[in-house]
This record gives sequence, structure tokens and C-alpha cells, in this order.
Amino acid sequence: MADVVPRPPHAPAEPGTGPYPATWEADVVLHDGSTTRLRPIRPEDADALQAFHVAQSERSTFLRFFAALERLPERDLQRLVRVDHVDRVALVAVTAAPGAVGAGDVAPDEEASAGDPPERIIGVARYDRVDGESAEVAFNIADAHQGKGLASVLLEHLAAAARERGVRRFVAEVLPQNGRMLHVFRDAGYEVRQRTEDGVVQVTFDIDPTERSLAVMADREHRAEARSMRALLSARSVLVVGPGPDPARGLHGAHARRVLTGLLPAAREGTVVVHAVGVGDGGPGEDDGSGDGVHLHRRVDDVPGPVELAVVVLPAEQVLDVARRLGALGVRGLVLLSSGFAEAGPEGLARLRLLLGVVHGAGMRLVGPASFGIVSRLDGTTLDVSLAERPPRAGRIGLFCQSAPMAVPLLAAVDRRGLGLAQFVSAGHRADVSGNDLMQFWGEDDSTDVVGLYLESIGNPRKFSRVARRLATHKPVVVVTAGRSGQVVPPGHAVRPTRAPRRTLEEVMRQSGVIRVENQHQLLDVVQVLAHQPLPSGRRTSILASSASVAALVAEAAAAAGLVVTGRVELLAEDAPADDVRATVDRLYADEQTDVVVAVRLPTLGTPDPVVPREVARAAAATGRTTVACMVDLHGITPELTATDPSGRVRTVPAYSAPEDAVLALGHATRYAAWRGTDRGRPVRPEGVDTRAAERLVAAHLAAGRATDGRPVPLSPAAVAELLGTVGVHVLPSVRVHDADEAVAAAERLGWPVAVKTTVPALRHRADLGGVRLDVADAAEMRADVAGILALAADHDPGPGVPPLEVQAMAPHGVPCVVRSAEDPLFGPVISFGLSGDATDLLGDVAYGVPPLTDVDVTEIVRTPRAAPRLFGYRGLPRLDVAAVEDLVARVSVLADALPDLRALELAPVVVSTSGVVVLGASASVAPADRADALRRLART
Repeated sequence: MADVVPRPPHAPAEPGTGPYPATWEADVVLHDGSTTRLRPIRPEDADALQAFHVAQSERSTFLRFFAALERLPERDLQRLVRVDHVDRVALVAVTAAPGAVGAGDVAPDEEASAGDPPERIIGVARYDRVDGESAEVAFNIADAHQGKGLASVLLEHLAAAARERGVRRFVAEVLPQNGRMLHVFRDAGYEVRQRTEDGVVQVTFDIDPTERSLAVMADREHRAEARSMRALLSARSVLVVGPGPDPARGLHGAHARRVLTGLLPAAREGTVVVHAVGVGDGGPGEDDGSGDGVHLHRRVDDVPGPVELAVVVLPAEQVLDVARRLGALGVRGLVLLSSGFAEAGPEGLARLRLLLGVVHGAGMRLVGPASFGIVSRLDGTTLDVSLAERPPRAGRIGLFCQSAPMAVPLLAAVDRRGLGLAQFVSAGHRADVSGNDLMQFWGEDDSTDVVGLYLESIGNPRKFSRVARRLATHKPVVVVTAGRSGQVVPPGHAVRPTRAPRRTLEEVMRQSGVIRVENQHQLLDVVQVLAHQPLPSGRRTSILASSASVAALVAEAAAAAGLVVTGRVELLAEDAPADDVRATVDRLYADEQTDVVVAVRLPTLGTPDPVVPREVARAAAATGRTTVACMVDLHGITPELTATDPSGRVRTVPAYSAPEDAVLALGHATRYAAWRGTDRGRPVRPEGVDTRAAERLVAAHLAAGRATDGRPVPLSPAAVAELLGTVGVHVLPSVRVHDADEAVAAAERLGWPVAVKTTVPALRHRADLGGVRLDVADAAEMRADVAGILALAADHDPGPGVPPLEVQAMAPHGVPCVVRSAEDPLFGPVISFGLSGDATDLLGDVAYGVPPLTDVDVTEIVRTPRAAPRLFGYRGLPRLDVAAVEDLVARVSVLADALPDLRALELAPVVVSTSGVVVLGASASVAPADRADALRRLART
């Protein structure tokens, strides 16, 4: 099969073609968990496209072209590869060509070249515009790659490219016997219309995203990424590639030997087939040798395939060549322990991008660089490809972290507490595999009950929110981030810049239902109670203590942690007999007003007491009341606090070093249980919203403003009003004027009374400073107010070409609010709501939300500001129309979610009265944007 060498992404366009849209390039995960690369077709793909066509079966060719066609005629071939990327668009799926290495036959300790390997085409999707908003589509998938979901993902990306070019509808002609293609269209979630004419099925469907199509995309993404992680975590054949005996590479060699040592038990048992290259003395006798169940080889090319997982510990400049060779072995995942990539500067970043291209093009996922490795227990087999001295205990906790150094204290703390893990993954600089991928897997994994994430950076917060919310609905997710804002970017991590407020990540976490904690210590505190105790049924807290003073301290800490202290306290003397201990414990746990129990036993002599832990464990297991403990000499998961519940499940009351730690963890658990038990609502879908019209308006403003350099284009008041009108938001009409005569004339047209205000931004909403005059009833009053406003604003410039005054009809009296949205490069659209005023701005009394929002999210946003009680009948005033405020926030959120190019929008002031809301002012700007989660795609740094 002929191959094509990839062209640099910014190479000039060929004659007869349009500019190459590099932003359409994407690496994707397919239905079976493998990966491939999508990109626009190029003229130099002609030979590869012909080879793809020739290799297809007669049936596949007939279904595509409705005729037998052994070869593409040269004229047709050139037409197919030469497109303008506007009215004629084609995307190809490519993978590494068989045997493509790009370097000579080298061992791991030899230098390798970094040239691009040839690619082969495995799928083609194209459209040709037939009228203004319609285009005819066609697909062709390699026979060997059918059934992997390649056509579905090509359809998603082709539809996105088409929408970008103004196409809104796809049409296709499909033979009735081509059931697979018909299913691709139907299963995509679009409203498909079809009819049969002359033996051909005519298919038509709009390609604007629908609730169902978005749900289909998310579900496919979820299943594909879960399968790709399962392939890594359940690997039963592993290749370890080390640097050989070179003493100058001692650390690399030590890491490779450490990984191989961890694999020895599985190799001896025969549960994992282990191969090694460059681990040991590297002598000639290693070829095809074995020891301790490990198959030793001199070169990667000598390893018999297939191999499912590879662990590479080499200098960065040698990794690329080895990765190419691994593709020939059928490797599904590459764990890279080496560093020297993006953190090493531009050269290292370029090296990483090349590596990702090779890895994804060969169908692999990359864990790393700078990973600590993986420990996984699935189907009764332990896979340990980590740098840990010994694997952690077996358990039902999934744990994820990033950099290798942070994995060391984390695993040490897990060991000290006696916690057991189902899987542990260190993603290093997470160039590819991230916490999102692992959450997708843990959502499907029956061996995991609780998930813990230690995140130094979050590369795609919108996807994190979506994936975490899905997982948190049935499994607790506990997260600690580097810094409260989550805006720390460690060296080597690819993270977009952000302009969002520091509280935005906090809101993302809250909406997602994850439990956010402050540090590693709290992470494991919360994980251990969720992994070993049932979820709390409520917040009502009873206390078992060894003294009244201890009970009082525990009660205060519990209240601070958000628990409800009922006053139910049982005291146990230090020398209480065993019968008294049992009776006291049973009496406490029998209380129907108790949801959770805090047991604290701190004897003054510090003597361990086996009776109290045993009785507490027994009663907690028997009643199902969530319990935490603080007892001398007990920490973490201990046999002393372990018992069996009525269903036969082993339950352990987690022990903490301090009562404050125990109640803090319990407070997090109760809030999570309440979130999980609460209806999270439905995505907001206000009536009268036309986002397609809004998209057309924004596209026209971008074109008119020539917004090609990324700078925002401000919209005129009339343009903002028109844009808001597409989502059913109406701005109270106003007239900008230059002097008193024009102001009087405007008031006559609008109808008295009116408001008159300055257009100077610093004063236009400041009635307290005289910038706004209300209830202006006649011409005389108007002239006097205009004179005062002009005098006040004499030293201010409203802006070039902006008249100094604005006249507006009076709105009903009410409470002024502000609704804003801003498009952030990292977080996407961020919505904010607050009440107007200096105090709100100075104190930051603003609520944030990250669309898409549910009706419950909107309700919480409106109620979150501390000043929000003013909307609900504060101090005897009438309750205002809160439902109208919620409707306005929902409409703004839908608009912001649908329009990435809407850089900023502000509605201020928005007056909330007893019977509705009135938007008095609005401003907006637009700029080209590129959201990180717009399509299914892997990171390419």
C-alpha cells in the first residue's frame, strides 16, 4: 500500500486548494480503545488514496461508488485530493504504515532519527456543498477497520468542519444494502429523514448539535476511553525497554530494573508474559534468553508480538524510534518513565509532539512522560509496572496522581493507613492519558468503589466537569489540586492560559459533585471513610467520648464541618467494664435520631483498649450508621475496628489521629451523600431560543470586524440587542443624544417619565453620583438634569463617536443586578450573577457557573450571593420575581454555551421587580475562539 509522509502543519497550500485548516487535525480514540489521527486531505495523498481504494473489497467499493471500480481514474483521483476546505472538504483517518520506523535498525542505547514515518489512509469522509446550507456527504472505511466506530467519529468531525463553513444540513445517497452507513447516520443522534427513490435511499439531516447528538457523542467518548484504559490496566504481556549497561545512564537503568523487579512475581506465576530489552548487562547471550520467567532480548525488533503494554526508560532523544518499533508489536499502551520533553523547552516540546503523533498513529495511548508507573489489579491478576518498592495492598480504591515525585509520599501514606488499591496510575506530565481517562474507566469498573485524584493541573476543565459529574452520580470522587485556583502550571504540563476568576475551578468542582479537599492528608482521610463505611443517611451526629470536655470539642468541630450536633452524647469512663461498654454503645446506635457517629477514646494513661473498638465496629456494622473514630494507637484501616455487616460485607471504622480530622472527613461524606441524593435537574432549554440565528449574527460581526488577530470586536448597542433577541432577551429601548433638545425629543417619543444618564462608562449606572437621573417628568426637568449630567461628566470621555447622553423609558422599581458571561481559553464560558453595587464588586459577592447548566444549577447561582436575600422579601419588602431572574440567567448560559466566539457579554443593570425583569443596558464583544472540548480528540500539546 502506498504511503504519504506527513506535511508540516503550516506548509503552504497547493495550487487549486484553499489554505490548509490545521485546527481540524485531531487524534481520536476509537470504539475498541485504539487511536488514530484525523486530518484534512492534501494533494500529496493521491498515492495513498489510490492504494486505499485498491485495497478495498469489491463490495466496499460498490457501496461507496455504486459501481465496480478497480482503480480511481487519474482525473477523479486529483479531484478527490484537491479540495478548497470550504465548499469541498475531505477528512482522512491515517495510521502509521506497516513497517514504518523512520530510522535504521538500532538498539535502545544507540541514537535514532526523528523523521516523520509514512502514513496510510484507513478512512475517508467528505462533503461537497450543493447549495448555501446543504452538502452531500460520503464515507469510505477500510475493511480491516470497520466496526471500530471510525465512520461515527469522522461524521462528528466532518459535521463540525461543515458548521464552521456555514453548512447546516447533510444529504447522502446510500444503497439499501449499506446498512452500516445508514446506522451511522441514525445512531449519531440527529433527526434523520430518508426516502427511497430508484433503488437508492436519500438521507437528509440537520447537523446542528441536539441534546441527543451531544449525549451520543459523550457516551461514545466514555465507552471508547474506558476501553482504552482497560487495555492498559489489564495487559497480560509487557515489554520493558531500558538503556542497556551504559553507566552514564544509571538512573534510567535503575528505574528499568525496578519495573522489571515488580513484574517478577507475575512472570513467575505465568499470569503476565514479560519481555525485556536493555535491562541487565546487555551481553550477546541475552538474545532469546530468559530468567525468572522474563524473556530477554537484545533489540526491540527481536521481541515476538503481540505485546499489549510497553514501559520505556530511555533518554528522551531515543524514545521516538523505540515508539515506532513498538507499533509493529501491536502495543496498545506506552508507559514512559523518562523526562526531557516539554519541560526541557521548545526542543523538548517538539520532541513530545512528534512522539504523540507516532504513538496515536500506531493506535497507542501514552502514560507520561515522567510517570511513576501503573499498579492494577483486574481479574485476579496484579500488574505492577511502577517504581514502587512493593505494590500497595489490594482494595477497592482507584487512585490517580501526576508527577512521579508526588506518587512517593502518596503511596507511602496509603501504606501507613493500611488502605487497599484496585488501581494506581501516575500520568506524569499527562501528555495524553489524564485523570479524565481514568474516571471514564472507573465509571465502568466493578472493582472500584471510590476514586481519589491528586491533580497538579487540569488541562480540560469542561471535560473534567462532564466526566466527573457522570462518575460522581454513583461513585465518590475526591480531588486535591495544586493551589486553590487550580491555575498552577508545573513544568512540562500543557495548560491553556486563563482569565477566569480564581473561584471558577471551585465552581466546576461543586457543579460536578466531586469532593474537593485541601491536601494529600485530607484526600486519604475522606477516601478511607467512603471506601470502608456506608454513605451517611443524614447529618445528625451523635458522639461517643471518654470525657465531657472531649465531647464538647468534638461537637464544636462537627458543627464547623457542617454536621448537625443533636446533643446526643454518651460518655464512657476509662475503666468501664465490658458489659457497660456494650450497653452504652448499643444505646447510642439505637437512637433513631442518629445518622452518623463520632467515637473518640483518649484515655489519660494512653493504654490501648480492645473492648471499645470492637464494640464500636460491631454496632456500626450492624446498624449501618456511618462512623469515624479517634482512638489511641489506631490509625487508618485496622483489624480492631473491623466487623461484618448483616449482608456479609466487611466494614471498617476508619481511625484518625485527631478528632478534627475525623469530623472533617465525615462532613465531606455527608455533603456528598446529600448531593448524590438530590435531583440535579435537567439541562436548561428555554423556549424561544434560536442559537443558529445567533451564530449567524456573530459570524457576520466577526467578518465585518476582520477579527483575525484574536482581538475582541465590540458590538454596537443595536447589534447587542439583536443578538440577545435571538435567545428571547429584550433590552429596554434607549436613545443616545447630544444635547437637551435631542433629549426632550427622545423623551417625547418614548413617553414621559424617562431616565436620562451619561454614557461615560464610569458614571453611566451611578445614580448615587449623579450620573443617572430618574423619573424625569417634563421638558423643564429634562433640561435641568441634562445640564447637571454634562457638567458632572465634563472631564470624562465617553469614547470616540459616542454621544454623551442616553434617554430611556422608566423601568419598574426593583433591585438592580448584573449578569455576565465571558469566554475563557481554559474553562470556556463562565457565567456570573450578582446584585449591583460597590459592595458587591469590592467584596466579590458574585456567583459563578460553567455551562451547560441545569435548572438546579441556575437556581443555586441566583441564591448563592450573600446579598441574594434582597430578592426574597428582605426585611418585610415584597418578594421579587426570582423565576424571571433564573430564566434570564438560563438564556444567557445557553447563548454563551452555543457561541464560543462571544468573548464577553454584560447585562447591567438588570432591574428585578415583583413582576419580571428589565434589562436596561447590555454590552458585548466577539472574537474567534477554539474550545478544548468541542469534539472528541486527544491532547496534542
